[in-house]
Amino acid sequence: MALPQDISPVNSELVDTLARSAQMDWIETTPGTGFMKILWFSAETGRWAALLRWKKGHVARPHKHLSAAQAFMLSGKLQVRDAIYEAGDYLYEANGMVHGETTALEDTEYLFICDGPVLYFDDAGFTGYLGWEQLQRMQEAASKDKTAAE
Repeated sequence: MALPQDISPVNSELVDTLARSAQMDWIETTPGTGFMKILWFSAETGRWAALLRWKKGHVARPHKHLSAAQAFMLSGKLQVRDAIYEAGDYLYEANGMVHGETTALEDTEYLFICDGPVLYFDDAGFTGYLGWEQLQRMQEAASKDKTAAE
């Protein structure tokens, strides 16, 4: 079928991004309880996607989403505010959403897709920031550590 206009990409260098997560190593984010596989991030948009693995009892610090985020629970259970999310649940978190601590009630894995950074805090002030630059640094450090271990 002929289209009424040319819709071919102007940029001939556009490519899909494929992350073979089964071949990726987990990056430890919290000693012994928190792990991540960085699937993709965009310096242009700030968006990122990761698989998160939290051991039972892992607690994510209070944080604010500086953009919208989506999560799909693959296994386990998370306590998020007054709700419990379990395998098969999908969650949309609006830009500006503030969380207290988030707790893994069981060993848990979930897909997390975020449109931008997350800001961590406690009663004394800001304690951390997670955006695409930090993800890139984490990925580079993990790659360097793996190379040094080989």
